[in-house]
Amino acid sequence: MPDKEVLDASWYMPDEKRNPLQEYQMAHIPGALFFDVDGISDRNSSLPHMLPSEDAFAAAVSALGIQNQDGVIVYDGKGLFSAARVWWMFRVFGHDRIWVLDGGLPRWRASGYDVESSASDDSILKASAASEAIEKVYQGKAVVPTSFQARFQPHLIWSLEQVKENIEERTHQHIDARSKPRFDGIAPEPRKGVRGGHVPGSKCIPFPKDFVFVVKIWILHDNGAKG
Repeated sequence: MPDKEVLDASWYMPDEKRNPLQEYQMAHIPGALFFDVDGISDRNSSLPHMLPSEDAFAAAVSALGIQNQDGVIVYDGKGLFSAARVWWMFRVFGHDRIWVLDGGLPRWRASGYDVESSASDDSILKASAASEAIEKVYQGKAVVPTSFQARFQPHLIWSLEQVKENIEERTHQHIDARSKPRFDGIAPEPRKGVRGGHVPGSKCIPFPKDFVFVVKIWILHDNGAKG
C-alpha cells in the first residue's frame, strides 16, 4: 500500500549562515525526514548541488525509504524556497507523486500544528545513509538494492549549450528569479567568485514576490480559472 512521506528540504544561501540539518533537529514536522540538498548532488561537479545521476538519486532516495508508489510532500524552513527545487528533482527523475506544502514550516507552525524538537535515531540514520549511498555510486561501489527506480525526464532540464543557443535563437524566454539588484549586477553575489549580471535576453521576475504571483496566475490559467 502506498505511503506518504514528508521531507524537510530546507536549504539556505551561504551568506545566511544557517545550518538546515541543525534546524531540522531542533524543529520539524512530525515524522519528516531530512533531504540534504547539498549532499544529494553530483559529486563529480565542482559546482554546488548540481543534479545527481539517475543511479545516485535512486540510491539516495531508496536509503530514505521512499518507493515509487509513495506520495511525497516536501517543505522548507522559509515557506517556499528550496522545497520547490526538490519537487523539481523528483519530477526530473520520473516521480510525479510529489507536492510542496503551501507555506512550508512557517505556516505549519503559525497554524498551531505540532513540531518535533528532536530527530529520531532512525531519521538521522536515513539521512546519513542517503549521503553514503550517493557517495558509493560515484565511487563505483555496490549499493543495497534500490526501492526507488529513477527515470530521467530530459525535457525538464536544459544544458548550458541549450541556454547558449537560445540566446541567439530566442525560441524560449529565459527567466531570472534573482533580485533586481543582482540581475542588474549592482549587488554582490552571495557566492565568492561569481560575476554579477544576467544571461542576455533574460527577464527579471524576482523570487519570491513577483515570481510567486506569476506562478499562481499561471496555475489559474492552466486550470481554466477566470478573473
